[in-house]
Amino acid sequence: MKKITRRQALGATAGALTALGLTAAAAGATNAAATPTEPTTPGTVDEVYKGRRIQITAGGGGHHGGHHSPGQPTVRIDGQELHIMRNADGTWISVINHYETFADPKLLARAAVRDLQGAALVPFGGAA
Repeated sequence: MKKITRRQALGATAGALTALGLTAAAAGATNAAATPTEPTTPGTVDEVYKGRRIQITAGGGGHHGGHHSPGQPTVRIDGQELHIMRNADGTWISVINHYETFADPKLLARAAVRDLQGAALVPFGGAA
């Protein structure tokens, strides 16, 4: 029986991960066209992305009694608020993924939908 070398195993793993990444990128491009559910006003988003409703309202504050920074948007997925934070460089992160930054809250919300993989968004801090 021939043993596989570490180099061969790493090469096979890298190839598989590359194939998965290309498949995910193609699927993301196919699903990139979101369907608006109703007309929106400037500074708001109301769309269905991958079967989940994303709503973004500009500058409301409101999370945990309104301690958002002034002008920070409120992001909701299926009616549940997604805790988001703005970085010093102007990018955004969420409680779903602190390790990837996004240029705007809409891209961040779409990434959160993908990362949730159909799971419900649980309120941050356990409050209902």
